[in-house]
Amino acid sequence: MAMETGLIFHPYMRPGRTARQTFDWGVQSSIAADKAGFSSMMISEHASQIWENIPNPELMIAAAALQTKNIKFAPMAHLLPHQHPAKLAIMIGWLSQILEGRYFLGIGAGAYPQASYIHGIKNGQDTQFLNQMVRESLDIMEKIWKREPFFYEGKFWNAGYPEEVASDHEDDEQHKLANFAPWNGVAPEIAVTGFSMNSPSMRLAGERNFKPVSIFSGLDALKSHWDIYAEAQIKAGFTPDRSRHAVSQTVFVAETDKEAKRLVMEGPIGYCFERYLIPIWRRFGMMDGFAKDAGIDPADADLEFLVDKVFVVGSPDTVTDKINTLFEACGGWGTLQVESHDYYDDPAPWFQSLELIAKEVAPRIKLPS
Repeated sequence: MAMETGLIFHPYMRPGRTARQTFDWGVQSSIAADKAGFSSMMISEHASQIWENIPNPELMIAAAALQTKNIKFAPMAHLLPHQHPAKLAIMIGWLSQILEGRYFLGIGAGAYPQASYIHGIKNGQDTQFLNQMVRESLDIMEKIWKREPFFYEGKFWNAGYPEEVASDHEDDEQHKLANFAPWNGVAPEIAVTGFSMNSPSMRLAGERNFKPVSIFSGLDALKSHWDIYAEAQIKAGFTPDRSRHAVSQTVFVAETDKEAKRLVMEGPIGYCFERYLIPIWRRFGMMDGFAKDAGIDPADADLEFLVDKVFVVGSPDTVTDKINTLFEACGGWGTLQVESHDYYDDPAPWFQSLELIAKEVAPRIKLPS
């Protein structure tokens, strides 16, 4: 099986971009990815960060779906502690019906305490507490999608599904309940992201047979994600399938290695990492895994180090070799989720990169037999 390509849209729009610019860039990116042959586009949900500023990914998904033909969409992720599960279940069901099979669901607990605070959660840094909310929310949504009467009083939310009101006339439909179950009456495929070495999200994914999505944070962490997921799958009675595994990574392809490196270092990717992501990664120790892989001090890890040793940057041949080397080291994955960046002012290099990734790189990368 050849590797598939996907886009993950955070969207890393530089401060100063308007909501309309962010929205337009997301729709433009979906059209370009669809034309290039990408299989999926994940759109993040964030309510507090100026660099990651999409509070309602479902709006962008609906707009993009009207202008694309094949690509599947997912919120990546709806942050379950921040929304009432009954409202979210109905919205998800309706949107999946609108997309008629081109929808899957990403879920998460929320990485930013500020966003949790906005939604009334004071201990948003307590991941165990947030994960309890995630599990309760999932249970409620799955009950609602079945459309069977229940009433649930939980630790965090109350919710239910009513009985149909009896009618004296067979053809009286005024009291019938609308069907907001997901497309074809089946719960959508659910995906979760993991970043840390001992990711609880990967364990949840394995236990519930969800799609695992790894945010690349070094080779050891990536291998541990699969080990945690596979162990939980087997324990729950499922068969682990590497083709379901997606890995999110910074990837950029140009005609030559030199041109690709220049466009990254001097372009929007370099701008974002220098001003936003590298300071965050240093503050939270996220650079440690990359530095360990390369055998250097994390303090010496700068943008050029990331471009040369961590990101997947270069010509189609170079990028193919880099990904195949990673496959040999970790066992491989099914979908490469390319991290999107703010090429709003000059989309041409970015869209060319997407074309080269999908058409010249991905077909040459296969899961090890």
